[in-house]
Amino acid sequence: MTKHKKDKHPDDQNKNVEPEEIKSETLENEESDSGSADILDSKIAELESQVKELQDKLLRKAAEFENYKRRTENDQFNLINYAAESFIIKFLPIVDDFERSMDHIDDIENNKSVKDGIKLVYEKLLKLLNEQGVKKMQTKGEPFNVDYHDALMQRKDNSVPPHTVLEEVESGYLYRDKVIRHAKVIVSEYSSADENQVSNDDSSDSSTENEK
Repeated sequence: MTKHKKDKHPDDQNKNVEPEEIKSETLENEESDSGSADILDSKIAELESQVKELQDKLLRKAAEFENYKRRTENDQFNLINYAAESFIIKFLPIVDDFERSMDHIDDIENNKSVKDGIKLVYEKLLKLLNEQGVKKMQTKGEPFNVDYHDALMQRKDNSVPPHTVLEEVESGYLYRDKVIRHAKVIVSEYSSADENQVSNDDSSDSSTENEK
């Protein structure tokens, strides 16, 4: 009696193959996941480096801006507090001249030299003011102008036209084109003859209009 070999069932064959295929696929998946993780880690590291670099740049810019702001504030402070420095430096020699004149003011024999010294100081002072754009008004003999003059009183004077500046009580000054102090002046007023002339002129004009 012959014994026949028992044929293997197809499922048994598959059972022998499946573990190797699964293992292979698992290794491939693991290698793929590992490669993706490496790429991701590399990308994260690159981004972190870029963020750190940008943060460093931002901190440097912030520090530079603070230094610039501090320097600007100091410059403005110095400009405001020492704006008149150049003018004061130019003014000091005039003070020196005054002091030299004061040293001899009680010396009667040198009275003329004291006067000359004071006159010289006054001329230097006006010159300095002119250099800074400050000019003294010329008022005496000029027609009264409310834009430049402040009339303190009126006085009769037939030698000049009405509303003419007769005397300057306090000088007026211009800074460039701006009046910084009006001149205080005494002004000539209308005389009685002038008033009569004005009255006659008005009457004549009125009569002419009535005739028309």
